[in-house]
Amino acid sequence: MSATSNTSLAAAQAGGTFHEWLGEADRVLVAAGAGLSAAAGYDYGDAERFRQLLPALHRLGLRSRYLLGVPLPPDMMWGYWAVHIDDIRYDPAPNPLYRRLRTLVGDRDHWVMTSNVDALFVRNGFAADHVFTPQGDYGYLQCTVPCTRETWSSRPFLDRVLAAYDRESGRVTDPEALPHCPKCGADVFPNVRVGPEFVDDAHVPAGERLAGWLDQRPTDGRLLVVEIGAGFNTPGVIRWPMENVVRHTPGARLVRINPDHPEVPDDLGERALSLPFGADRLLGGLVA
Repeated sequence: MSATSNTSLAAAQAGGTFHEWLGEADRVLVAAGAGLSAAAGYDYGDAERFRQLLPALHRLGLRSRYLLGVPLPPDMMWGYWAVHIDDIRYDPAPNPLYRRLRTLVGDRDHWVMTSNVDALFVRNGFAADHVFTPQGDYGYLQCTVPCTRETWSSRPFLDRVLAAYDRESGRVTDPEALPHCPKCGADVFPNVRVGPEFVDDAHVPAGERLAGWLDQRPTDGRLLVVEIGAGFNTPGVIRWPMENVVRHTPGARLVRINPDHPEVPDDLGERALSLPFGADRLLGGLVA
């Protein structure tokens, strides 16, 4: 049998076990990292997509959407933020992979915890009040001071930037279009966790509700944690907490879907399933 045939057989067997565990679960916690959004078509490292969206920055030698720390002038940086967030956070098209995942979860009692800040779960059928995003949300901006714990919808700010954005130069041509804090006039930034100034007030209540849901631990129910695309960039956000949830929840199981880092802890034994496949390949084969 060829290596390709062996891989396909292993994927089918792994998918079968996943499907079996899901069928036995009463509650599901979906935990997702950047790998899920990348599999769904939003890969920050996709150089060709970067070129299409931001040709001026591509001509400067940049190839990735990861631009934190890159010394761009404010008019170019806000041009980048507006184009990037408009594409990854406000694209109105339904995403097939996230929709398939929602179908897979079905009507089971469930929650989502994700380090992704693109709202793809909520935009594709998951209830907003059952999604915890500890790293923030591109849908909001905050003061960089911060002078207030308020956050504001990023949409109107970005619309003004995009109206003054010159795609060929990569610059915002009207300085008045650059966003500033409506309270104190300081710079603003997407409401995402990059340092101690992050305003997490809007996200904490969901985390508290999720913790309460996990603490319920019904005696006749089984929890399945489905972790997708969470590697070692920020393992303390998704990967390690999910392992601990399973450790401390009687009868819980962990499914780790990750083509690059599928390893599971030895101490979880037969309660952990390692699936070294991309989410697009695995989930696509499990949902009609």
